[in-house]
Amino acid sequence: MGTKSHLVFIPWPGLGHLVSTVELAKLLVDHDDRLSVTVLIMKLPFDSEVDSRTKSLAASVAAGIRFVILPSRNASPDTSRVPFLAHFIESHKADVREAVADLHRCGSPRLAGLVIDMFCTTMIEVASDLGVPSYVFFTSGAAVLSLILHLQSLQDEHHMDLTGLEGSDAELDFPGFRNPLPAAKFLPSEVFMDEGRRLLLSHALRSRETRGILVNTFTELEPHAVEALAGLGAPAVYPVGPIVNIKVESKKGPEGNNSPQGFEILEWLDQQPAASVVFLCFGSLGSFNEDQAKEIARALEQSGCRFMWSLRQPPAKGKMEAPSDYANPAEVLPEGFLDRTAGVGRVIGWAPQVAILGHQAIGGFVSHCGWNSTLETIWFGVPVAAWPQYAEQQLNAFELVVELSLAVEIKMDYRRDLAKGSNFVTANEIEGGIRKLMEGEEARERRKKVKEASEKSRKALMEGGSSYLSLARFIEDVRRH
Repeated sequence: MGTKSHLVFIPWPGLGHLVSTVELAKLLVDHDDRLSVTVLIMKLPFDSEVDSRTKSLAASVAAGIRFVILPSRNASPDTSRVPFLAHFIESHKADVREAVADLHRCGSPRLAGLVIDMFCTTMIEVASDLGVPSYVFFTSGAAVLSLILHLQSLQDEHHMDLTGLEGSDAELDFPGFRNPLPAAKFLPSEVFMDEGRRLLLSHALRSRETRGILVNTFTELEPHAVEALAGLGAPAVYPVGPIVNIKVESKKGPEGNNSPQGFEILEWLDQQPAASVVFLCFGSLGSFNEDQAKEIARALEQSGCRFMWSLRQPPAKGKMEAPSDYANPAEVLPEGFLDRTAGVGRVIGWAPQVAILGHQAIGGFVSHCGWNSTLETIWFGVPVAAWPQYAEQQLNAFELVVELSLAVEIKMDYRRDLAKGSNFVTANEIEGGIRKLMEGEEARERRKKVKEASEKSRKALMEGGSSYLSLARFIEDVRRH
C-alpha cells in the first residue's frame, strides 16, 4: 500500500467555497486510499449555521476526511468588508499552527502539504514555517485566474495604474479570453477600490509562490484559458473540475433538515412538461430590492412562461448577513401577482438548487453566474440567462455569453453595488432575456450546445478523463514531495 500522506485544507468559510473544498477532498481520497484530509473550519461571526452545516458535511463524507472547527475569533472592529475579511484570516494563523500540531501529536500520517483557498493565501506562511509545500485551490474558473494573474503582472511589473480603467471605454486583450474585454464593465469592482485591489492582487502574487494551483474547471470547457496560464508565470496548474455536489439530498433545507418545502417544489415540477420551466435563483447571497423584485414579477407575467423563482429578502443595510426568506412574499410583489400566476409558477424562498436543475421540467436558468452554479448548470445541461451580482460574476457572465455561447444576456454587466439609476433592469429587458432563453430556433441550438458541454463535463471526471488525469498528477506531486 505504501506510506500514507495527509493534506490539511484551509477553505474560505463561505458556503460556496466550503462545499467545493469538501467535494475536492472527497475526489482525492476516492482516487488514492493512501491520502487522508483534514478540513479546518473558520467560523464567521455572523454565520449561525456553521456548526449544523459542518455536521451535515461530515455526515456525507467517506473515511479519510475529518473536520476541525477552529476557535471563534473577533478579527477586527472594522465594519468595512474587505479589511474585515483580511483581518479575519490573519487572526486564525496561530489556530491553524496549533491544529496541525495537534494532528501530529494524535499520530496522523505524514503531513504532505496545505491546500489553501484562493482568499486565504496568507496561510502560505504557515506552510513555510512547517516546512511543507502549499497549494492553492482556486474555486472559480481558469479565465478568471488568468485575468487576476495578468492584472497583478500589469500593476507590479509594468507599473500600470489600474484605477485608470474605471469608467473608461477601453476594450482590453487578456490572455485567457479570446474576445476583447470591456474593462470598466466586467472587471471585478474590487479592482477599482484601493483596499480590494491590494488584497486581490496580493492573493495572485502569493499564489505564484506555491507548488501548484488546483482550479475548479475542466480543460474542455476553457481550453484557451487553461493554455494561457502557462504563459502567465503560474506554477503547475491542475484543472480538476467540475467539482459539484450533485448527490445532495434533494428534499433537505438549508440546515440539512428534511424540508416540507423541498417535497412540494419537486412535486410541482413533476407535474410540468419537460424543459418548460424557467428557474430563477441568485445564489446564497443574491437578493433584490422591492422595486426590482416587482419588475421581475412583471416580466414573468408578461412572458407567460412557467417559472420557479427563489425570491430572497435582502439583509438590513450595512449588515454582513445572508439574505433570508420572506415571511410573506406577496408584500413585495405586484398586487394579485401570486393569484394570477398560480397555474404556471411558484415563488419560493430557499431553493434546493441542484435537485431543481437536475429535474427534467427545467428548461432554462436565470442565474447570477456564480461559478458553482455555472458548473452545476453545465453538468445538468441547462442553458443560462446571465444576471450577475458581484465579485467575479460579471466575468463569468461574459465568458458564458460571449466566449462560450452557452448563455444569453439579461444584463451581463449588472453590479449590485452601483447606484440604482444605472443598475435597474426593466421588465421588458428581463422578459426579452427569458424569451430568448426559452423560445425559438436559437434557444434549441443553444440547448444542444449546453448538452454537449454537459457530456464533456462528466467525461472529464471519469477514469482517463482530463480532470481525472490532472488529479492523478497532483497526487503524484504531493506524494513525491
